[in-house]
Amino acid sequence: MSQALAVTTADFETEVIAASLHTPVLVDFWAPWCAPCRALGPVLDKLAGELAGRLKVVKVNTDEEMQLASVFGIRSLPTVVLIKDGQPVDGFMGAQPEGVIRQWLAPHLPDADAAVEPEVAEPAAAAPAASFDPVQRLAQARHALAEAPEDGERRLDLVEALLAAGELDEALSRLDDLPADLATGDRARRARALLDFHYQAARAPAVPALDARLQANADDHEARHLLGVRLLLDGDAPAALDAFLEIMRRDRKYGDDLGRKALVQAFAVVDDAELVGQVRRRMSSLLF
Repeated sequence: MSQALAVTTADFETEVIAASLHTPVLVDFWAPWCAPCRALGPVLDKLAGELAGRLKVVKVNTDEEMQLASVFGIRSLPTVVLIKDGQPVDGFMGAQPEGVIRQWLAPHLPDADAAVEPEVAEPAAAAPAASFDPVQRLAQARHALAEAPEDGERRLDLVEALLAAGELDEALSRLDDLPADLATGDRARRARALLDFHYQAARAPAVPALDARLQANADDHEARHLLGVRLLLDGDAPAALDAFLEIMRRDRKYGDDLGRKALVQAFAVVDDAELVGQVRRRMSSLLF
């Protein structure tokens, strides 16, 4: 049986943060004196073996790695945290039955054959978008969905067309109506992130006004955040991500860690994998 990998502060960045960019990482915060921890350990070891390739399981001895426990705000043992794309996304406390853990994990795990899906599905879905102006694209998406109302890909095509046409409220309604299997997919997550950015941009001043605010006060975090939103929607992803990173660097507490949250949302939107990888590493250096 595979066993969870023991990690320390020294290798946490590599074994957890960097690894989670490709595979979800389950982190078990435990201690040798903790009886529930000892009960949970074999269950997690079993899952580590069965889900190899889809889930990585590591453990942190909080007696030895107090800094990591402090960073994650660990107050009770065992505490399990799931890391995806460099960020904590879910967790639980206490020893849980195997069935409960499996059910909890299921929505977060990639499909066993997910590696082949991008080559088959994504190019076909993306090709029509560049061929039409927003109004024409929206009309075609509505017509296509009317022919097959239950087709999941066509429902997502319509959501994306609504966003491109600025029909935000209907896009939100359509997203909320998606079945669970579609709502948790990459296209739906990207659409929801884009929708949120569009709503934020709707209340944002123009770029020159935001620039002027920052020249007057470099710690105007609201202006910097809204500038990043504007830049992202205008297609300047590097400048947008830099703006969100700068908020993190200046004040992690602002807006309940708004800089980090904005970055995580932006990662779902930006198509440049190399750029996203570079910024993730910079973000991780600010986290740890």
